[in-house]
Amino acid sequence: MLSAFLSKLGLPVLIAIVSGALGSLEHPAAKTAVGALGKVEEALKDGGISPEELAEANRHTEEMATLELENHQNSLSEINQSLRAEVASADKYVRRMRPTFGYLMAFTWAAQMFGIAYVIIFDTDKAGVVMAAMGNLSAIWAVGLSVLGIYVYKRSEEKSSNFRPENTIIWNS
Repeated sequence: MLSAFLSKLGLPVLIAIVSGALGSLEHPAAKTAVGALGKVEEALKDGGISPEELAEANRHTEEMATLELENHQNSLSEINQSLRAEVASADKYVRRMRPTFGYLMAFTWAAQMFGIAYVIIFDTDKAGVVMAAMGNLSAIWAVGLSVLGIYVYKRSEEKSSNFRPENTIIWNS
């Protein structure tokens, strides 16, 4: 979409649009950019920038827009590939284990935090002991969160190894 816009209208229109957008900002950097773009616009009108240079700038801008669009398409392709691999897993245990373990970790953490908060608020004389006990649980939390991290890492690796180009959705503008 942007590349088609640039190829038809070119850099002068892009300069006018960006100048207008930046002109509404009160930041000194935006004001400096508006001034610089104004000088470029004057150079285009006065012939300070030749038609050949303008054509080359338009070509370069169009190429940059095309590269940015391709990058965006690649990102969407990776996201789509990842989602398809998650849904297409044939092994129900593998497909459900990581989320189940993650939910159990979240539930356990929440229960622990609510319990500690309850003790701090309603049984303050035991708060110090409970906080010390919580510190002793840090090793067990390290193990559980490490396992969860490995699940997430391995699942991401599994998704990337299941890539099949024929299943990639590419968004065209």
